[in-house]
Amino acid sequence: MASSRYEGDTWDLASSVGATATMAAAARAMATREDRSLIDDPFAEPLVRAVGVDLFTRLATGEASLEHGWIDIAETRTTFYDEFFLDAANAGITQAVILASGLDSRAYRLPWPAGTVVYEVDQPQVMEFKTRTLSDLGAVPTADRRVAAADLRDDWPAALRTAGFDPAEPTVWSAEGLLGYLPPEAQDRLLDTITGLSAPESRVATENIPNPRPGDEDRTKEHLHRISERWRAHSFDIDMARLRYFGERNEAAPYLTGLGWSLNAISVRDLLAANLLPPVEDDDLRMGDVLYVKGVLDAAPG
Repeated sequence: MASSRYEGDTWDLASSVGATATMAAAARAMATREDRSLIDDPFAEPLVRAVGVDLFTRLATGEASLEHGWIDIAETRTTFYDEFFLDAANAGITQAVILASGLDSRAYRLPWPAGTVVYEVDQPQVMEFKTRTLSDLGAVPTADRRVAAADLRDDWPAALRTAGFDPAEPTVWSAEGLLGYLPPEAQDRLLDTITGLSAPESRVATENIPNPRPGDEDRTKEHLHRISERWRAHSFDIDMARLRYFGERNEAAPYLTGLGWSLNAISVRDLLAANLLPPVEDDDLRMGDVLYVKGVLDAAPG
């Protein structure tokens, strides 16, 4: 049985919170197979296969299936961040940072304008695995891809600067699918650090997870336990509830607004509807209430 998260815990792409990156890639592979008009990630399937978790490999290759809501959310989330990055790049921002990049392949698959530098931040073993796997596939980045190999609990800004990052230049940042796996104080510290490294006109995108209402936490844990049981029925032992940090935290949107970012937000519910996809069913996790937020830094941080 998987243990709870703790300070200094470790993982890889097949275990603990690292496996969520492989789950997300499997969902992108499934979505790509279904309809390339909304999402086209040709690297998701081979990356999942290389990780070697049997269940995720069978999902990615189409040998197994899962409830469709998971794929729909993956489609809309991926599209949201793809469009966010390209809008910023086409507006002239030449420096992008993907935090906790995992199996993200945007540095290889998006049509970046010439001169764009894409920094990927994640643990050294994750970065080495992805770089080697994509190189073996013959994949070539479509931007100047640079790796900042660092755990986000360590001095990742130093690794970013060593890779060539310039905080004096506007930057487009993503913290995709990340904040719920951070303790509340670490989330605040991450958003503070992003702001401190951002020149005016920088852009940021992340998710705003609503704080729990009375009884929400118990319903969420029960739903995550049911998901974990379904994984175990397919011989993949993971306890999803133990990967998350529960309790009150600063919601990301108002926190970023307080740091000087002007934000726009759209809920998962509205994003699914806008893409003519069905709503989330049995939403004990309140996924429909999650907001995808993006915005611009108005002035130099104080």
